[in-house]
Amino acid sequence: MFYRVAGQYKTSYQADYALFPVKQDALLLALILVVAFVVFPLTASDFMFRALLIPVLIYALAALGLNILTGYAGQLSLGTGAFMGVGAYACYKLVTIFPELNIIVAIALSGFFSAAVGVAFGLPSLRIKGFYLAIATLAAQFFLVWLFQKWAWLYNYNASGAIQVPNTQMFGVTVTGARASAMSQYFVVLSVVCIVTFLAINITRGRIGRTWKAVRDMDIAAELVGINLMKAKLSAFFVSSYIVGIAGALFVFLWRGAAEADLFDIQLSFRVLFIAIIGGLGSILGNYLGALLIVALPVIIGTVPALFGLPISSAMVEHLNTMIIGALIIGFLIVEPHGLARFWAVIREKLIIWPFPH
Repeated sequence: MFYRVAGQYKTSYQADYALFPVKQDALLLALILVVAFVVFPLTASDFMFRALLIPVLIYALAALGLNILTGYAGQLSLGTGAFMGVGAYACYKLVTIFPELNIIVAIALSGFFSAAVGVAFGLPSLRIKGFYLAIATLAAQFFLVWLFQKWAWLYNYNASGAIQVPNTQMFGVTVTGARASAMSQYFVVLSVVCIVTFLAINITRGRIGRTWKAVRDMDIAAELVGINLMKAKLSAFFVSSYIVGIAGALFVFLWRGAAEADLFDIQLSFRVLFIAIIGGLGSILGNYLGALLIVALPVIIGTVPALFGLPISSAMVEHLNTMIIGALIIGFLIVEPHGLARFWAVIREKLIIWPFPH
């Protein structure tokens, strides 16, 4: 009954292709935003902010960047973690060279450095694709992590080789560094993620998004109808790496607080890839569903058995988490390759036609 569409008439193409052609979708999104901006700040603890809410948003943003490249443009990438590192180190250099620079401006600018590196390593996509392109991005992953370790200028010649996030303020409130509260960091991350997601939705729904989808489905046919493959592929690498770079800056400055080069290794790239696969490639919503599952899973494994008097070690939690994620990936690839986003689409379709079976 909630998704009854009777009486919602479309009298123009503009109304039919609106962002929310069914008004219940807009109401549901408004409810989610109210919960995120009002309910969680009033009820959540610091543990919930730091262990669940903030990492879910950051991982979802990183998966969104990867999804634009892989899900929408069809270009495989295994270097997401390294591109996040570029954004993090770029943001660190900006705030240390220009200490008066607003942290939001620094985060936004850091994405351009990641985008430039992404475009540079995306040039092979003009000649190769598929498995070979994945190997090229994997080479970028190893090279960039090596560069983070060996180029001492990036971490200001710190003896430990790590970058330490300084305390910065916005409107008199500390948002980064050791003195920042979890709630203030959550609000900054949530605001940035909402803005970037809104822009990504509009890009993927417009002319550029349709160009990416044409290249993804069949690049030869796309070129025959007049699409510039070089422009389409490199624009996908640019937008994807820009979003991933922003996610990397948020990852260090508004969650971890410090970072070493090993933090951006291949494990991080695989985690973001798993989120995109489980959530659903070619979907905006799937990034959030996949991030919520991947991030919440170890928390659930570690807390639920303890509630029944069965405490388990952290090593066992890690092993169980790896096994369950592997099983989920195999299961989704077999049962529903389009991931959790497709499950929600099916549920929504059933609600629209309910109580009729088909």
